[in-house]
Amino acid sequence: MRASFHDIAGFLGACLVDSESGLTLMAKAGGPVDLEAAATFSTQIAAAKLRVMSAMGLNEKIENVLITQADRIHFIRPLEKAPGVILYVCLERKAARLGMALMQVERIERDLFM
Repeated sequence: MRASFHDIAGFLGACLVDSESGLTLMAKAGGPVDLEAAATFSTQIAAAKLRVMSAMGLNEKIENVLITQADRIHFIRPLEKAPGVILYVCLERKAARLGMALMQVERIERDLFM
């Protein structure tokens, strides 16, 4: 059985984003989230993190960038098997289970390339 975004507790929205252009490649809404804005800002956040890592001399890949707010959790995940593509997922914080959500996002990424 393939993993689904809607199986993630607190799911509000997700999109696949081209990191060069910020163009949304796929979007799934589950709640009130501006996925176009999320796509644009996700690419900027991931690029900024890569610049910081480069300036620090770190030669590692980013697995996840996690941003928490009072009411939401945002995952930004560069896809290992699709360089240049970012997966963005937004969750309602009070309903989400962080550890389970991370595992489900990883499973969704694997399923994208099966």
